[in-house]
Amino acid sequence: MKGSSLARALDDRIGGAAFMKKAMRKVFPDHWTYLLGEIALYSFVVVLLTGVFLTFFFKPAMQEVVYNGAYLPLRGVRMSEAYASALEISFEVRGGLLMRQMHHWATLVFLAAIVAHMLRNFFTGAFRKPRDLNWLIGVALFVLVMFNGLFGYSLPDDLLSGAGLRILHGVTLSIPLVGTYLAAFLFGGEFPGDDIISRLYSIHVLLIPGLLLLLIPLHAVVLTWRQTHTQFRAKGLSDRVVRGAPFFPAFIAKTTVFFLWVLGLVTLLATLFQINPIWLYGPYVPSTVSAGSQPDWYMGFLEGALRIMPPWEFTVLGSTVSMSVVVPALVAPGLLFTGLAVYPFAERWVTRDRAVHHLLDRPREVPNRVGVGVAGIVYYGVLWMAGGNDLIASTFHISLNATTWIFRVAVVAGPVLGFVVARRIAMGLRERDRHTVDHGVETGVIVRGPQGRFAEIERPVTEEEAAVLVPPAPAALPPAPNGDVPAPVGRRIRDAAQRSWTR
Repeated sequence: MKGSSLARALDDRIGGAAFMKKAMRKVFPDHWTYLLGEIALYSFVVVLLTGVFLTFFFKPAMQEVVYNGAYLPLRGVRMSEAYASALEISFEVRGGLLMRQMHHWATLVFLAAIVAHMLRNFFTGAFRKPRDLNWLIGVALFVLVMFNGLFGYSLPDDLLSGAGLRILHGVTLSIPLVGTYLAAFLFGGEFPGDDIISRLYSIHVLLIPGLLLLLIPLHAVVLTWRQTHTQFRAKGLSDRVVRGAPFFPAFIAKTTVFFLWVLGLVTLLATLFQINPIWLYGPYVPSTVSAGSQPDWYMGFLEGALRIMPPWEFTVLGSTVSMSVVVPALVAPGLLFTGLAVYPFAERWVTRDRAVHHLLDRPREVPNRVGVGVAGIVYYGVLWMAGGNDLIASTFHISLNATTWIFRVAVVAGPVLGFVVARRIAMGLRERDRHTVDHGVETGVIVRGPQGRFAEIERPVTEEEAAVLVPPAPAALPPAPNGDVPAPVGRRIRDAAQRSWTR
């Protein structure tokens, strides 16, 4: 009774009972691809929890100290307070190394889940109206998490992360007109300065996490609860009908268990697989570079772009613009993330499809979208592989110059080839579905006819199968203008693009 009275009192003052009642009844479809977003969400929770633990012991300062801790090979070595505190967390704080490795592994899983979740939404058309805003939020989350991972990776001030900071300094300097001012402001003077670690720490634990805590609930909870959940086509389903289990108690029980699985997997990875052993690299010294330096996987495509870009530069008004840094650092990621952000609106312009969609596409039903998606994957993958061109050359005994030129050609030709091949495969699968609907499903039963010819018996498709195999009709072209007046050039281009897209 006291509990119900308290609940009524709270509802009278702040409201929310009606929303909670509706939210508890919200239906969630059951499909394994929906778990990709949950993996990202729960990895973020692990990142937050382990990050809070690490902030209790990490000292984001660059003042030099003489190390006198538990790791004997580095005793007596001068290093920054940041590196010394990272060593203390690893060797002297109970559970510190486990927390460090869980934090690192959870970040990698977080980013991998974001990428997989975005690819699923892209190929199934989940970005269409009314989820275009949610798609933009997802792209922004990807960018924020990627850079926050870079900043967190740089905080220990070891030799490997210091090499990454040197690249960040060079990229900042290469920005035309304002690069030198930005570098001086960020680093607090000449590289490496005295302030970069403390400033990155503030960004890493305050600014970007604050933005994530604002955007992730909006992306995963508010808009998801406000909108009808996406689902794959099936008999009896429509944009107004959802089939699944209610949030309470079915979905909340499953998702709680899934969180424990994610937590257990991250803990297992941190326990069994060593990652970022900073004590082996030593403190950062500007005059020293470690051999075989490789960034975390999510920054590999930027590293690859830097490695394969030719040494081009030109002078404007007495200032040198280094294209060998500007293009890899700004243009290459700009193409990727800008393309992701504008794609839903570009597809809507081409197809003239402004309807609300809650049913997902099968990827084969939109071959051009599949081709564009695979082209983007190939573009990213080639740059990612190019980030290890030195290791590829030494492992396979190939000239480093040869691997660089192979990747230079592949980053241009690969996406085009990927688009053509993926589009043709999707078109073939789509035609097979149409043949199945028209002629029936293969049964595997072979009979011999009166003339001695063998043939396979096919059965008609069921209503359940037809609901999956038959896609909705594409949007029709607008009527042609009356009379002999030709249509404007822009309209003719748009009509041609729509015909090509739906072909």
